[in-house]
Amino acid sequence: MKKALPYLLASILAAFGLLTLFLSSSVIFDLFGVRANEGNYVMFIVWANFLSSLFYLSAAYGFIESKKWAASLLGISGIGLLLAFVGLFIHINAGNTYETKTIGAMAFRITVTFVFSGLAYFTINKNKKT
Repeated sequence: MKKALPYLLASILAAFGLLTLFLSSSVIFDLFGVRANEGNYVMFIVWANFLSSLFYLSAAYGFIESKKWAASLLGISGIGLLLAFVGLFIHINAGNTYETKTIGAMAFRITVTFVFSGLAYFTINKNKKT
């Protein structure tokens, strides 16, 4: 059971990372006509999500290999997302267009990122001590 938890967390994080990678790269590179369906997307938010997806996939590997840097990587990703979120509010206050769903999506993504960072920290450190 102890060895199953890192694999479960890594699987969830990898799935989240792959979904994020697909969605963000579809907007950035206009794959499958997704860009037209996204409405008023904010490009720096899309890029922040794209970079975070790469961090998620790397951290999923770190979970499996019990690498301490997985928690740091997710923490850095969370901080980057927080900075992008602040930028989004500056963008909104400047009167620029955006989708309201972006605010909720970013809040969710930031929360998930920091939760996984905490899980990585406690799971990997606990495994390293035993």
